[in-house]
This record gives sequence, structure tokens and C-alpha cells, in this order.
Amino acid sequence: MRILVLGGGGREHALAWKVAQSPGVSVFAAPGNPGIARIGTCIAVRDSVPETFLSVAEEIGADLTVAGPEVPLVAGVVDAFRARGRKIVGPDRAAAQLEGSKVFAKNFFIQRNIPTAGYAIADNPADARHAMDRFGFPVVLKADGLAAGKGVVVAHDRAEAEAALGALSGRLVVEEFLLGEEVSFIALCDGRDVLPLAPTQDHKAVFDGDAGPNTGGMGAYSDSAILTEAQSREILDRVIYPTVEATRFTGFLYAGMMMTASGPKVLEFNVRMGDPETQPLVHRMASDFVPALLAAAEGRLASAKLEWRTGPSVCVVLASGGYPGGYETGRPITGIESAEALGATVFHAGTRTGARGLETAGGRVLGVTAGADNLEDAISRAYRAAAEIHFEGMHSRTDIGRKGLERYNKNIVGT
Repeated sequence: MRILVLGGGGREHALAWKVAQSPGVSVFAAPGNPGIARIGTCIAVRDSVPETFLSVAEEIGADLTVAGPEVPLVAGVVDAFRARGRKIVGPDRAAAQLEGSKVFAKNFFIQRNIPTAGYAIADNPADARHAMDRFGFPVVLKADGLAAGKGVVVAHDRAEAEAALGALSGRLVVEEFLLGEEVSFIALCDGRDVLPLAPTQDHKAVFDGDAGPNTGGMGAYSDSAILTEAQSREILDRVIYPTVEATRFTGFLYAGMMMTASGPKVLEFNVRMGDPETQPLVHRMASDFVPALLAAAEGRLASAKLEWRTGPSVCVVLASGGYPGGYETGRPITGIESAEALGATVFHAGTRTGARGLETAGGRVLGVTAGADNLEDAISRAYRAAAEIHFEGMHSRTDIGRKGLERYNKNIVGT
């Protein structure tokens, strides 16, 4: 079987890595990256429009395509593939608006009685200021369209809010600030049935302690202890199933949740797997992923299942200095082999092969992922491996997964 993965970031390397472990599968990626090139065939593309990806799939005779990033999904890549009778995992253009427009998504939540934060739509700065007066501080400002995970600002006071208004363009969603613990809940869907993945927790802020501006994600971990069975069921019943029923959603539905004192509330929807959540998820996945992916594309997900290792996995992102602001590329990378010799899996996110070998090519460069029988050991293994890797300006958070450890220790003390 020939499987094509669309995209070239850390999420796509993780997907390709997992798919390549399936017997009889050949992996292709467009455009891919140097990490994927170690396990499959990378195909350069001139752009990321649906027609280009469709041509690649037809050229290689792909039996199944898995869409990684949001941009081609919002542009209608699934519609293009299905019009030609090609199997693909992802939502159609209409359903992809759940991520493509924050305004569309918030209105959808209200129409379908899906729990979410209070909000107002601001078409101009004056509207935004009026909404901020209504909600008080802190307050959340979100750009309406796609922003690569960096279109959300939590303003703690008026000065930060005014700075955000200067940085965010177009329509905004102004939202009440919710207290609680953030969780990423991802489910594979076929338009009718749902197969939930293990829960994960992303770390979006660039600095330790959730300080600084939001990024595409500085690390994540997956652990069955993140949610109770009752909490997972509530998210499925109140968020995932109503959305699938209303939209006939296919592919990966990602609900960014805030677990508040009054119950789970949706912060946002993504219409694909998260990055870096995918890295610890596939690392923990004990079963073959391909049968579930194929079942989702063929509308028979009710018969699919996934198995998970009991121990958690942790992904630490190594980023370029200055990210999510300006940063330099072309910095030589060393130490990946040493990191992998310690038992970690290093997923490439923003790398390229240059004249001097492997070098940086993006803001988030690598995702160092490791697992263990318990969270404390998984964190230790990931950071020990990350310490083997070097490039000029390298930056990472030092507290990935620490909230989970605090929660575990609190529960132990309280028993």
C-alpha cells in the first residue's frame, strides 16, 4: 500500500514515522523533510494548493492520503481528492471552516449548544475595546483566520490589549478568559462514527510557566491521567458527537478544551492533528495506525480500534532563537544521533539539508520525544536526549509535562 502524507513539519514526520511501521506500506510525503526522507520518499512541490497535491497522489498511485496541515484542508484538498475518487483522511472545505474561521466556529458552538467561553465579534478596534470593557481583564483576543497557532493573545491589562490590537489584523473574536487546565482532545471521525485518541496537553507559550507570546506549540505530553473516563465521555457527548452529527465531519477533529470548575468548555477547534501533540500520541500508540486511517477514509470507523501503551510520552520542542518572532535559519544541527542513542525519537519540524549537512529551516526545528513507565521518567528521558542536540540560538522550555507531575503529586498527597 502506498500512503501519501501532505505536509513537511513535525506532525507530518510523526505521522509518516508511525505509518511506515505498518507491514507492506510505502510512505511518501509532499513536500516532506529530511527526517521523513530517512523512512520514505519526499516529493518536492511548487505550492500547497489542492491541485498540486492531487497531481502528486495520482502520479505515485497513492492508495491513501493523510492531510497534515490546515491550509490545504481549508482550501478544499479533500473535496478535490474525493471528486476524483481518491481516498483521503480529512474534512471537506465546508467542515474545515471550523478552523478556518474563529467567528464561524464560535457561532457554530452557540447554535449547537456546545459549551464555550463568552465572546463578542469585533470588526474594528472600537468594537474590540467595547467588548474588552464588557469582559474585563485578562481577556483573550483571537484573529479570525488561520494564524499558524500564533493568532491568540491573552491580554492581562489594557496596555497588552492595545498592543494586541496593533498586531492582529482583520476581524477579531474577543473572548472571556477561562480558568482551568487546558487539554487537547482529538478524535478520528468518518462522518458518523468517532474513534477518540489518547488525551494530550500542549504548551503554547514560548517561555516556562506559560509566559510570553503564544507559539505553534513548544512541547506536549500524552498520559491517560490527563482526563478521567467521565471527563472524556462528557467531551465526546457534548462536543465531538454533536459536531460530527451537524457537519458529517471526517478526519481529525481537534477540540482545544479548558477544564473549568463548571465543566469542559471549547477554546477552539482544529480540523487536523495537533503539532506537537501528534508526536507523543504516535509514540504512545501501540497498535497499527493504518487500519484506522483507512477505515476513516472508507466510512467504516465503527469497526476500528486503537491500543495505547500505559506509560506516558513527552515531546520537547527545540526552537530557533527569537521564535515566534524573527529568527535566523541555516544553523548547523548536531547531536541527533546521540539523542536517539539514548532512546528518544527525534521528529524534524523545521530542518533542511544544506551544504554543511542538516541545518535549521524554521522556528520550531525538532521535537525530541521519549516515553517511560511514568511521567517523571518520560520527562527526564526527553530532556536528557534534548541536551545532546545543538544549534546556534537553540531555545526550549524546561517545564514540559510539569503540570501533570504536579497534578499527580497533589493527588497522591490528597489520598
